[in-house]
Amino acid sequence: MARMYARKENNRLVIDFSYRGKRCREQTSLEDTRENRKRVQKLLDRIEAEITLGTFDYARHFPGSPKAQQFKEMQVRSQHLDTPLFSDFAETWFAEMRIQWRTSHADTVRRTLNGYLLPAFGDKEVGRITKAEVLEFRASLAKVTTRSKKPLSPSRINHIMTPLRMILNEAASRYNFSSPYQGIKSLKVARTDVEPFALDEVRLIIEKVRPDFRDYYTVRFFTGMRTAEIDGLQWDAVDFERRQIMVRSTIVNGEIQSTKTDGSFRAIEMSQLVFDALKRQHQATGDMKFVFCTRNGSPLSHNNVTKRVWYPLLRHLALRKRRPYQTRHTAATLWLAAGESPEWIARQMGHSTTEMLFRVYSRYVPNLTRQDGSAFERLLKSNFNDFKPDGA
Repeated sequence: MARMYARKENNRLVIDFSYRGKRCREQTSLEDTRENRKRVQKLLDRIEAEITLGTFDYARHFPGSPKAQQFKEMQVRSQHLDTPLFSDFAETWFAEMRIQWRTSHADTVRRTLNGYLLPAFGDKEVGRITKAEVLEFRASLAKVTTRSKKPLSPSRINHIMTPLRMILNEAASRYNFSSPYQGIKSLKVARTDVEPFALDEVRLIIEKVRPDFRDYYTVRFFTGMRTAEIDGLQWDAVDFERRQIMVRSTIVNGEIQSTKTDGSFRAIEMSQLVFDALKRQHQATGDMKFVFCTRNGSPLSHNNVTKRVWYPLLRHLALRKRRPYQTRHTAATLWLAAGESPEWIARQMGHSTTEMLFRVYSRYVPNLTRQDGSAFERLLKSNFNDFKPDGA
């Protein structure tokens, strides 16, 4: 953060800012007065803007400064730096990182490279890409529209920028230059879209849904399983004796994969409703590999189920259109409303800590449980009903 201060020895204003990771202090010839502070502040604002855009020229602002010569020499060295094309280094980086990614994530990064990053930066030397070009590219993403004619969301733009940041930072580390991504922060993203169903809505949905999907949605609503988890659920992961569902794998693009994180690998306790639903389902698909599947035993296609079963049902019941993922949010809020231990809920959801649980869901609990102080009032009455202080 740039600032100014007056030097005690001569009362002259000093400019203090950071450039290319180095602290820079330059004394002006101006005395510390209100008018001069305004002038220096305008200069500071201009310097910060130019640094952000990658157009700052140290020698132009401070021609006699020793630091101007230092930065000039750094620039000359970087101009003579022999770095590969972005396209070549990006492929090297992708090949090296691929081994530690899930297939679905690798596919997403591949699409990001092919669809956005390589067309924009592919023919540029990776060491000559400027901060201004990175910011210009990000700004251009805000003008891109999706198939539904909507602009890319800040979250989607951040996901596109993440591989670019990783590539540029890795190249800077290997070829010894300052990453142009330094100082660029992610766009602010709105709070997670959480619209849980009320308990009476859940009951209505389960009562009115197609009979062959009644057990499917019962399990979704009362276990909090992700779509890829329940669609990839296999019978060998259902333990009726212990009344547990072992979440070991998911299905993404028709391919069975390991769970998203170590925390996602978990055992979900069956409530009686879930136990009964899975017992009924076992009679229908117990001789198949997948718990919920098509007639020929293949796993469900979540897009197909959403379009042909879920959304038509919500329209029929005159309920607000919500993504199927809201069944997971519903489970969390109902568990919280019932007073279950937050640590237990976090384990059921596959969260490593309770932090996300409280950050995302706690605001819905008062509406579901009517936490208006009456519970505390009942506690006092049950324990202090006959209590009379001395002298009362």
